[in-house]
Amino acid sequence: MSRRHITIVEVGPRDGLQNEPTVFKPAVRAEFVQKLEAGGARRIEAVSFVHPKYVPQMAGAEEVMALLPPGTGHSRIGLVLNGRGYDRALETSVDEVNVSLSVTDGFGLKNQGLTVNDQVAMLGDIVGRRHNAAGRVGAAPSLSATLSCVWGCPFEGEVSVGQVTDLVGQVAALGVGEIALADTIGAGDPWAVTQVVEAARKAAPDARLRLHFHDTRNTGLANAYAGVEAGVDVLDASAGGIGGCPFAPGATGNIATEDLVYMLERAGFTTDYDLDALINTARWMGEKLGRPAPSALSRAGGFPRRT
Repeated sequence: MSRRHITIVEVGPRDGLQNEPTVFKPAVRAEFVQKLEAGGARRIEAVSFVHPKYVPQMAGAEEVMALLPPGTGHSRIGLVLNGRGYDRALETSVDEVNVSLSVTDGFGLKNQGLTVNDQVAMLGDIVGRRHNAAGRVGAAPSLSATLSCVWGCPFEGEVSVGQVTDLVGQVAALGVGEIALADTIGAGDPWAVTQVVEAARKAAPDARLRLHFHDTRNTGLANAYAGVEAGVDVLDASAGGIGGCPFAPGATGNIATEDLVYMLERAGFTTDYDLDALINTARWMGEKLGRPAPSALSRAGGFPRRT
């Protein structure tokens, strides 16, 4: 059995909550982050620096970060969509900034008001400002990029491997060290995942690949399996399987962190998560949302059962 370590980036406080009708106050969102960190999350997407007019669920990112105690051994990520969001992130204690881009013009225009070319220019500006910030480079948060709609776009339909690798190559050329490939609407299948991962690795051989799957069509865990088999060691997941994108019609929850941890650890991989703590946190969030969390493990529990 494998003892290979898989890093699971917990995205519940951001991608998990951003599409829910319930708008939580910063204190509840900060408590969610702390519960997840207590359950083993070492990298966690804690906030999004998006305009509250468009995503009211993410309002008060600065307040959330201010409520979190210093994270020993934790890395807290803030998502940004543009340079203004990046400036806001720099005024907080986030350890990482994740810049969102889309591989299609259709989704890019809906999500950010930018074409693919404009998004690359925006990312280039952020990279340049990060390296040129006098006296701040050493303390600047690390930078990654997430490419949305890699396996399908709600506005343009099928996405070619060439579209993906073209953008991967451009992002890598800017010096971004980690590139996440996201199945924003859950359209992918395991064989397509393998194909894209292999092509992306050729396009950006020095970048670390990360995978982000939604379970819209019940292929999320199968796609995660394919990614791990293809050699990817970093996956996103959301506690309870909550999530979605307000700008992607039909997008539903992410793969559930506890379901992914269960699958990987049964196979002998290590994740550093406490499965029971994850299940309890997912159930707690389900109570806050007023409905059971959609994950399988929050209903069935782990196996074998612990006394």
